[in-house]
Amino acid sequence: MGIKGRRALICAGSKGLGRGCAQALAAEGVHLVLNARGGEVLEKTAAEIREIYGVDVSTVAADVTTQDGREAILACSAGVDIVVNNAGGPPPGNWRDWDREAFIAAFDANAYAAIALMQATVPGMCDRGWGRIVNITSVSVKQPIGVLGLSNTARAALTGFVAGISRDVALHGVTINNLLPGLHATDRTVGLDTYEAGLTGESREAVAARRCGSIPAGRYGTASEFGATCAFMCSEHAGFMVGQNILLDGGGFNSTL
Repeated sequence: MGIKGRRALICAGSKGLGRGCAQALAAEGVHLVLNARGGEVLEKTAAEIREIYGVDVSTVAADVTTQDGREAILACSAGVDIVVNNAGGPPPGNWRDWDREAFIAAFDANAYAAIALMQATVPGMCDRGWGRIVNITSVSVKQPIGVLGLSNTARAALTGFVAGISRDVALHGVTINNLLPGLHATDRTVGLDTYEAGLTGESREAVAARRCGSIPAGRYGTASEFGATCAFMCSEHAGFMVGQNILLDGGGFNSTL
């Protein structure tokens, strides 16, 4: 991939899709700054990546959705070449129940956190003439999900921001793109399956089977294949990919364009 020796910040990288991205980049020889809220799982993941891939991994146990958390993360991330923005999605629910505070919390977590980290890291990348930003968003950007209205709203805001600034910095060798997961075998999907099971009276396993049946690929995605896509987007080969929304959903979104 041509990125051996680069340094990457991976947010929410101790498990799930974030961990998949961290492992794929480590496999390419990229050194990591690994962030997550839970220190115990974070340190375990970091130790496993160091042992398997032989790269440097520093850790920052902090909440990326808060100002204090971002300051702690940035203090350990000076000069990073790659940033993978990621944060847990807002809870599902009914639009009738969401108040202003719920929308602000969703925006802070799934739009502004990524925007703030881009504002802090992209200027340095431009000065150095190379950089990669990958924002993990959601298939809901292209196909809104009714019970995830908070996520639909916040991630659409981030998508609009990226559409503008990505064109502004491409001349400096810095690319900014979004990676949109559909249903993957992660804790997030388990939570969503459990929520739907509570609404329908089905078992969680029955919900998962029904959802897999609606995906042309016939299954949930894996964190490792998601990470491999992220690694390509961070590679030397993706320098002409600018401001794109790359959908990884097993064909679930049915559209010609």
